[in-house]
Amino acid sequence: MKSIDPKDFKVTDKIKLKKIPTLLNINADDDEKEEKLDKVQAKLSDLQDVMYAHNKYGVLICLQGMDTSGKDSLIREVFKEFNPRGVVVHSFKTPNSNELEHDYLWRHYVALPEKGKFAIFNRTHYENVLVTRVHPEYILSENLPGINSVKDITPDFWENRIKQINNFEKHISQNGTIVMKFYLHLSKEEQRQRLLRRLEEGKHNWKFSPGDLKEREHWDEYQKYYEEAINQTSKEHAPWYIVPADDKEMARYIVAKIIWEEMQKHTDIKEPELDEKIKANFELYKEQLKKES
Repeated sequence: MKSIDPKDFKVTDKIKLKKIPTLLNINADDDEKEEKLDKVQAKLSDLQDVMYAHNKYGVLICLQGMDTSGKDSLIREVFKEFNPRGVVVHSFKTPNSNELEHDYLWRHYVALPEKGKFAIFNRTHYENVLVTRVHPEYILSENLPGINSVKDITPDFWENRIKQINNFEKHISQNGTIVMKFYLHLSKEEQRQRLLRRLEEGKHNWKFSPGDLKEREHWDEYQKYYEEAINQTSKEHAPWYIVPADDKEMARYIVAKIIWEEMQKHTDIKEPELDEKIKANFELYKEQLKKES
């Protein structure tokens, strides 16, 4: 099986999504992919335990992708070996009335990971420059000064949002949050097949919504705005990785491997050393406990 190098997926120059494959063939069957994923899962779980003891970093994993790109199952499979207290998943849907009383980044700020923990954003703050660009009328719900109709939403408005997102990510990274962003790159044909399976397989019927087909009509618009957002916000402190997503098992392994490899760069993450005085009295503590019996 071909090794996975994070550099092959990291966005460091301007990209064109149409030129990036949605399927990666590395000559491996599903069993081999699962075996590789199992090993990385275990290593990530151990790493999170050390992070918790170290207590200086949080990790923010951002997942974006078109409907059916596999975000939910990826979260389930990649992070299933974690201590439940060490990982929190947030699925950001249409803002509720309370969230709309704050600025659009507020609900993301309050969901950031605590030190020593991972937070997974299943759909992210990027929805505010993706869905709202395809459907700018949604912006009117935010009740913003100077925005009274869709005509008031100018190109400068979107440019400012991109700047705000870059500033948000820079701020949190400078304060101990390690940020990794993944775009699950799905082909339109594979999405069609997955939507059909939702209709044809009884156990998956509940996942289907007619809205999926309506959003599919905007496929080219979404690709355009994803491309723009990724190109403008992939920074060294908050990089984007474009992951081929037509093969779900492969996508899960790629994401897990990238997280593991990138975390190895933070060589200061170590278990804290016990105080020398405590170490020196180990035998005394043992005797004290033994006497209790």
